Amino acid sequence: MGSLAWAVALSILSAASYAGAAVAQERLAEHGHRGLARWAVALLLTAGGVGLHILALNFGTVAVVQALGTLTLLFALPVSVLRYRVRISVPAWIDAALTVIGLSLIMSLSVESPAPALLTETSGRYVAFLTLAVVGALTTVATIAHSARWRAVLLATAAGVAFGISSVLSKAVLASFTQHGVRAVSMLLAGMVVLLGVGGYLLVQLSYRGAGLATPLATVSVANPVVAAVAGVILFDESFRFGTAGLVVVALAGTVMTLGVIGLARRTTSPRAADESRPGSSAASVVQ
Repeated sequence: MGSLAWAVALSILSAASYAGAAVAQERLAEHGHRGLARWAVALLLTAGGVGLHILALNFGTVAVVQALGTLTLLFALPVSVLRYRVRISVPAWIDAALTVIGLSLIMSLSVESPAPALLTETSGRYVAFLTLAVVGALTTVATIAHSARWRAVLLATAAGVAFGISSVLSKAVLASFTQHGVRAVSMLLAGMVVLLGVGGYLLVQLSYRGAGLATPLATVSVANPVVAAVAGVILFDESFRFGTAGLVVVALAGTVMTLGVIGLARRTTSPRAADESRPGSSAASVVQ
């Protein structure tokens, strides 16, 4: 079983775990966040999704693993059928097909760098500082935005940046560990992985307040893989086949996938979940 196959398999399992966690979180919200068993299920599924995602990063490029994370939305379609007794519409099937086509093209053209995905302490500091500055700027602008929709988009974009760079740094930390052992792992990078992961989760939850689920969910689902893919190319020398022509095809594939993801985000959020996301209520997150 090749590295790409492992990356795909682990990413699919991670997406399924995240989808299950989203269902558990929504049930938890329905019962007023009460019940130890419900909390345990939600946390275990979330932790499983995180662990599988990090393992997948060790086998595939950041672009492939992050793009496969959007399959969480695809898994939400059958969940919607089972939980809310709704039919999958033709537009939803089209959105799913666009997502799969875009993913397939990105996976087929992605090329792993021959060098380990390592970051020096100095490079790690620059990445950490720049990421915190971008996330801070987006969050600051969001706090003074008059439109609830724009506020949600800005906060979700900040969450996407945080999630994307957290995955990139996770890959660097894992590469250091596998190449040189635990002593080679940078505590700065490990700390930033945790900080950005937790910060991204809080930001995406805040983005749901007053704007429903569809807009912020689509925004973070697109921003996350785009930011991670660009960072992977810059920091780890990841690339795509066929040079410039390959980059053009990947850009088109990314556009196709984005259209599918936006459509899926709109069709996999229930009216009840959207109501729960307004001020004074809570909502489940289905992103990583």
